[in-house]
Amino acid sequence: MRTRTRFGDRLAVLGGARLDVLRVAPGARARQVALGGVLVSTAALAALSAAFAVHMTLGAWWALATAIGLGWGLVILNLDRMLLTGMSHDPSWQRNVAMALPRVALALILGTVISTPLTLQVFSKEIDATIVTMQAEAAQEFSEGLDADERYAQIPVLSERIAESQAVLAGGRTADPNAAPTVVAAQAERDAKRAAYDAAVGRYDELQAKAQCELDGTCGSGRAGTGDAYFSAAAAAAQEATARDRAKAELDDAEAALQQTRATAADEAASADARGLALARTDLAADSAELTRLTDARNAEQAAFDAENGESDGILARLEAMDRLGEERPMVGTAHLMLFLLFLCIEVLPVLVKVMLNFSPPSAYDRLLEVRDAEEIEAEKIRVNGRQRAQRARADLVVAAETDRMAREILEREAAQREEAARKAARRRARRLPRTLRAIFPARDGAPAAPEIIEPTLDTGELEALLTGSYEAGMYGTGSRRAGRPEVPGPRPAAEAVLAGADDSDR
Repeated sequence: MRTRTRFGDRLAVLGGARLDVLRVAPGARARQVALGGVLVSTAALAALSAAFAVHMTLGAWWALATAIGLGWGLVILNLDRMLLTGMSHDPSWQRNVAMALPRVALALILGTVISTPLTLQVFSKEIDATIVTMQAEAAQEFSEGLDADERYAQIPVLSERIAESQAVLAGGRTADPNAAPTVVAAQAERDAKRAAYDAAVGRYDELQAKAQCELDGTCGSGRAGTGDAYFSAAAAAAQEATARDRAKAELDDAEAALQQTRATAADEAASADARGLALARTDLAADSAELTRLTDARNAEQAAFDAENGESDGILARLEAMDRLGEERPMVGTAHLMLFLLFLCIEVLPVLVKVMLNFSPPSAYDRLLEVRDAEEIEAEKIRVNGRQRAQRARADLVVAAETDRMAREILEREAAQREEAARKAARRRARRLPRTLRAIFPARDGAPAAPEIIEPTLDTGELEALLTGSYEAGMYGTGSRRAGRPEVPGPRPAAEAVLAGADDSDR
């Protein structure tokens, strides 16, 4: 029972209550203890939220995230306690509103910050799946952007040129002698001559067959033997044979020219092949180096983006994924909103409860608290007044002591002056009487003797008692002595001290 009471007292003090007032008004104890428990609950939620936030944002180890979360929970506990203890009950609703508005606004901000990581943690599985989709879309968009980038537009062209150069080097030759213009022209000329020769051969064969037919009598005139028809057909065949032979000679010349042209083109192609291979090797090296440079630069950018994109699962990415989930799936958005409002209300609850209590009529605890505050203010005023009176009394004692010191100095100077005057008078009398006369006529009994030097005395007992005594100022400015010591007398006026010293010196 006692342990539970002590725990409740700690919660009440945490909520801003005063135990001395609660002892007088025990009916308010339950409310104050509950308010302290709400503060502890909100601080625990804040610690849990901060641990999740640190783990999601920084990827910290759970032990470290928990330690940071506990520290953040203590900060939130202190802030909430400051907001509660700073809101005292006031009869004016305008002042209550003026005090409540900034505190409620601050509580809303803190509640939003604290509740966000908790809601994200509740929907962590859905958010993780959405983040994977978002990362894939971002990677595709980045790759398309690199393809459209002018810096890397030469990569496809360089790849084609490298393939052509490699094909040239792999084939060993690039030029075809038959494709040379001179060879093509010579081949066309040869083909034309061949066509003319074939036509001449065809006509000759036709005329020769006709002459043979006339000779056999199977066609033409129908008479066998060498007649006019036969001789006419034979003459035509002989004439066509001459044309055939001429066409054959031209064909042979064209064929020889073609072979010569091909040989020349082959030599030129071989030389061109050598130059082409050397040029292909040079182009291949240059194009390969440029392609490697561009490819490495693009791959570096792609790798940097992939690394950044793979790690983009922090709290901002999760918030974006949560918004996307809410747009794509309205039910998830509604659940997220309700859960967010729940955590927000829990975080704002202490301040809202305090605001509502301030707008309600003052309770017995509030009235007793005002009375205690007024008593403490009055008691402090009395203590301050007593200290001021004690300080004034001590100042008066210091003035009296200084006055006594000055009077003593005056008396000492006057006594010293009288003593010096007496010594001077004695020396003058001694110089007037010869030594012999002083020996013959001794001093008479009635002769005035040298004045006795009287040391002036001053009664300093009171001052010494004042300086060595122990003075204590009471609560209401009254002085008191410790047991066994005399009371401190009041200070004497300076004139009285001087007259008293003069009387002592005359005596």
